[in-house]
Amino acid sequence: MRSNCDVTMRSNCDVTMRSTGEKWVRLNVGGTRFMTTRQTLEREPTSFLCRLCQEGPELDSDKDETGAFLIDRDPTYFGPILNYLRHGKLVLDNELPEEGLLEEAEFYNIASLIALIRERIWERDYKARQEMPVKHIYRVLQCHVDELTQMVSTMSDGWRFEQLLNMGTNVSSRGDEQPEFLCVVSQERQSSVSEPNRAKNEDEDKDYDVNDSDSSG
Repeated sequence: MRSNCDVTMRSNCDVTMRSTGEKWVRLNVGGTRFMTTRQTLEREPTSFLCRLCQEGPELDSDKDETGAFLIDRDPTYFGPILNYLRHGKLVLDNELPEEGLLEEAEFYNIASLIALIRERIWERDYKARQEMPVKHIYRVLQCHVDELTQMVSTMSDGWRFEQLLNMGTNVSSRGDEQPEFLCVVSQERQSSVSEPNRAKNEDEDKDYDVNDSDSSG
């Protein structure tokens, strides 16, 4: 015959085991199992993971043989996402592209993480643009003296005047002599050429882009 004490102890033990089981959630992401707390998954109330652990009727969630929720996503990215929910910091392996993580964060609908990754992508691309090598494009324009002022005043798109070379005079169809000039202009451009092909293209960039106007004579 069991004493009241034994019944009370067993009852308390059952309650403890049940509450512990409800606290932890098992996830099977792309064949890799993860285990975390319900509190962690509920950090983002509007996320897919929060709704999943609440097992709402609108979610028809399959489970594997261990009772873990089945999620058909890449487990490589899920680790950083789960750690972000745990401590609020994004720690990403250098080999994992931010774009891939952004795709997963959008699937799980984790708004704060989406904003953080987009900011990181912008900062990464901005830094890359600043570190791109700058190349100079030179253009040589042939013009008469009466065209010189208009040509210099209408330069745009980052073109800058560099040098003016006097080529002597040329007799026009009207019989008058008109001085001719070569006007050298330049423009800076950031190169996006990859490192292996950069040397080859640098040699090509040295060629002048000559745009000669029609000369009279």
